[in-house]
Amino acid sequence: MTNIAILCSGGDVSGMNPAIKHFVEYALQKKLIPYFVYDGYEGLIDNKIVKAGYEDVAGIMIRGGTKIGSARSKRFMQPEYRTVAKQNLDTHNIDMLVVLGGDGSFRGLHAFYKEHGIKFCGVPSTIDNDINGTDYCLGVDTALNIIKVSIDAIRDTAASFRRAFVIETMGRDCGYLALISSLTSGAELCLIPEVEYDLASHEEEFKKQIKNGRRYFIAVVSEGIKQDSQEIADWFEQKIGIESRVSILGHLQRGGNPSTYDRLMAYKFVTYAIDGLLGSYEESVICYTKSGFEFKSIDEVVGKHKQLDSGLLTYLSKM
Repeated sequence: MTNIAILCSGGDVSGMNPAIKHFVEYALQKKLIPYFVYDGYEGLIDNKIVKAGYEDVAGIMIRGGTKIGSARSKRFMQPEYRTVAKQNLDTHNIDMLVVLGGDGSFRGLHAFYKEHGIKFCGVPSTIDNDINGTDYCLGVDTALNIIKVSIDAIRDTAASFRRAFVIETMGRDCGYLALISSLTSGAELCLIPEVEYDLASHEEEFKKQIKNGRRYFIAVVSEGIKQDSQEIADWFEQKIGIESRVSILGHLQRGGNPSTYDRLMAYKFVTYAIDGLLGSYEESVICYTKSGFEFKSIDEVVGKHKQLDSGLLTYLSKM
């Protein structure tokens, strides 16, 4: 029988545990022997590689994070440590990897394949949704739902106290979470790295809205914009004349009970990944686009800036 392993690399997302559960079950269905690599590439180097079975994934579907841990590994960037990782995989007769991760994780895989020929399939897994070539990454829906609940709750107190709230989302240099959350929450202001903005252009309109009875403002901003959130709150107080607060959602966006959609996408991503490895795909990333699921090469995916939907970006110009 053929041995296959799964690992998580980089930031954790809700949806990894459902993916891990299906990996074990589908691998056994396909007459493969599944293995866990604990703590990402660090575990690959330290030989934290363990055979897995049904009992190891019972009950994990509903849990956020990842049962097998994750890490960002500087050592794996060095050829000598990738050689150690290959030797550890050889010890367990593993020649196929499924990796849940993002851009940096896939870069490491590419080097690993070129040097040692380990077949792999990457599953895009990041709440930032910033991986080029895929419209959706595992964990995004759960993160958006957490942000939605947070904004809805903050709106209640904003209205009660006549305040402006500046709500900061994650995303690094990608404004996807802020854009979608702003659109679906009815925010009055959205600021993202991809679009230049001038706060002064909003002053007259916002003052007019207050004069006409508006009691509060919700501003959703991405962490990657040119100003920090407190500066935006100060602008509301100094220029618009309304008391303001900042709410940085932070790492709560990564955790929580995986949504139904992320559980389903985990199932589909892993099914395609394993089928691809058993087929003709030796080094690929399984992506989800308007055309459905597609296998793409590492060169198509890594090192390229993700472009947001131009149709959604027109929303910002109308705010």
